[in-house]
Parts: sequence; C-alpha cells; structure tokens
Amino acid sequence: MIYIDHNATTPVSSEVLEAMMPYFQQSFGNASSYYQPGRTARSGLEKARRLIAASIGALPEEIVFTGSGTESDNLALRGVCRAFFGKAFHVITSQIEHHAVLKTCEDLQGQGGRITRIPVDKNGRIDPEDVARNIAPDTAVISIMCANNETGVIQPIKAVSEIARQKGIIFHTDAVQAFGKMPIQVDDLGVDLMTMSAHKIYGPKGVGALYIRKDTNIAPMITGGSQERALRAGTENIPAIAGFAKAAEMATASLEEVGSRIGSLRDNLENQIIQQIDNAVINGHGVPRIANTSSVSFASIDGESILLHLDLRGICASTGSACATGSTEPSHVLSAMGLSPVESQGTIRFSLGKDNTPEDIDRIAVVMREIVSQLRRISSI
Repeated sequence: MIYIDHNATTPVSSEVLEAMMPYFQQSFGNASSYYQPGRTARSGLEKARRLIAASIGALPEEIVFTGSGTESDNLALRGVCRAFFGKAFHVITSQIEHHAVLKTCEDLQGQGGRITRIPVDKNGRIDPEDVARNIAPDTAVISIMCANNETGVIQPIKAVSEIARQKGIIFHTDAVQAFGKMPIQVDDLGVDLMTMSAHKIYGPKGVGALYIRKDTNIAPMITGGSQERALRAGTENIPAIAGFAKAAEMATASLEEVGSRIGSLRDNLENQIIQQIDNAVINGHGVPRIANTSSVSFASIDGESILLHLDLRGICASTGSACATGSTEPSHVLSAMGLSPVESQGTIRFSLGKDNTPEDIDRIAVVMREIVSQLRRISSI
C-alpha cells in the first residue's frame, strides 16, 4: 500500500507509542490527585505542556490541551465570543476555513453574531487589506487559517496579525495543517490563539491543543472541574498528551530535513503529472504552500472514480478534506478559488508523509496516467 493522504491523518510513530505506553498502566493516576500516581501523571502532563510550548516559542501556561483540533477551534471562537456576551459581536474569517471554523461561525451567527467571510484570489490567498476594510467596532475575533488543508496554500498570517494588533482585536489561526510542517513561532506570527492537533504529525487521535496568549480574554466552553486553567474541564488524557508532546518534539527537530525531502517528492510528482497528463492543473501553484500538499484538477473526469481506481491499486489519496467525505457539494475551498463544480469534481489531493519514497512517486505518476486515460475514454463529463 502507498499512503499519500497524510493531511487526513498519520500513523502513530513507534517513538510516540513508546512515550504513551507508561501512562496506560504504570503511571495511570489522575493528574488532579495528590498521591504518588497522581503526582507522576501530573509530572507527565506538565512535561508535555513544556515541550509543546517550546516547539512554538510559547510559555507552558499558555498551552491548553483539548480533545481535538476541532474542539480547539470551538474553544477559541466560542470562548472569545462568550466573553462578549451582553453586547453584539462580529467575527471575521475566510471562505476557505476548515469546517470546524465555518460551522462554528454559522452557529455563532444563529446566536446573534455577525460573520464576515473574506474571499480569496485564484490561488487561494486572502488579501490582508480585505480584513482591514471589514473591521468594525464590534469585531471580537479574527480567525484565518495558517495553511489550507486541501491546497496547502499558506496565508499571510503575520500581516493579518499586525492589523488585528493595531485595532486591539484578538486574532486566532487554525494551524492544524501547518504545525510540524513549517516553522511556527507565535511571537513571530503575532497570534493570540492558535489551534494544533496531534494526529497530523504522527501523534494519536483524540488530542489537540490551543495556544492562548497570556491575558487573552476567553471563557470556557466545557465547564466542570478546574483542569486546564478552568478552560477545559475533564480528566486529562495523559497518554495521548504525552504522545502529542513526543510527536511535536520530533517534528520540530526534523522540520527542515523532512520538509525539504518531502517538498522535493511533491514537486517531482507534480512535474510528472503535468508532463504526462493533459489538462491537469495544480491548484495554488503560484503561491507559498506547505511542502507535503498537492491539489490537482483533472479535466473531464470524476475525482471519486479516480480514488476508487487508486484504491484498487493500493494507493490511498483523497478528493479533499476528510471531514467532507460523503458530501455531494463541490469543495468550498476550490469554489472560493473560482473553480467550477465540474473542475472541483475532478480534483485529487495528494498529501505526502515522511515515509513516502521516490519509488512511491514514480508508481503514483504511472498509475495516475493510466487511470486518467482509462476514465476519460468513458467519461460523460
């Protein structure tokens, strides 16, 4: 099998699994307990917090662990807007955000909030000046993703954060697809809130984190105990958190080396596809992208049919976000970039990982040429 859908999820690395194992049986205590097993669990929790913080240049107390990237997005947006309760609130986001942000904004709109969705250009990038023009006295938070999960396109986060800071507005970025794949330092980016997830960087599923800059006004979304600075009640998932920290530590240490190698593989795949397959277009090709992601549109063909044939040949890819699997609607990301429904329908996302090889790339290119040729002969599109 060739797995090339790492933006959907990644396998847990052996080093991460090893870091998790002690907290299932030997050090199984509740981190809120005062006796020895509890203190051991607490020690593991705070070590993980320090490692995650160090990977992004934050303070340990600025890291809040959650159950997923989706929960972190919800805490960021709902938490800030809840702090605005009693007065009108306005949220600025983009048209290409992950559903965790877009659906949350829809819900906040139903609660009386006002939402502005910034458009993108043909390459999938926002214009920071569009953000500036839409700021109003009641703007509570600006949320712009760091790197898009479908195209890999990197947004001008630093430029937006400077605008937000000048206006005194809280700025959040969903960095789930960027964390561990590109250099990220929160002070350099200028963000107040940043979402991260473990299972995109060879950590376990079911754990995420939210960076919350000191003194940021935010209310809890899950109430109960005093865990995580009383911002996320519930007994902490210490094994998963320990695994997350190990994954972050490894990703940070190998960022330049792995990123360069994966970027070369991605570029090789795109070059082979463009050279060997007519009417193939790389989406977002003209702007900065994270090194592992390629979104390719094939004219006159159905993407789901391509995936079926790839699967039959032992190759795992996707048509876009895993969260949208089963949807009959065209990708909201590609639509925002100006692609027609038919063009969106013929789009495949390849997202490479650290274990992919040059031989994988050559195999995928050959198989894609054969599949596209076969499907175009029978296509009714």
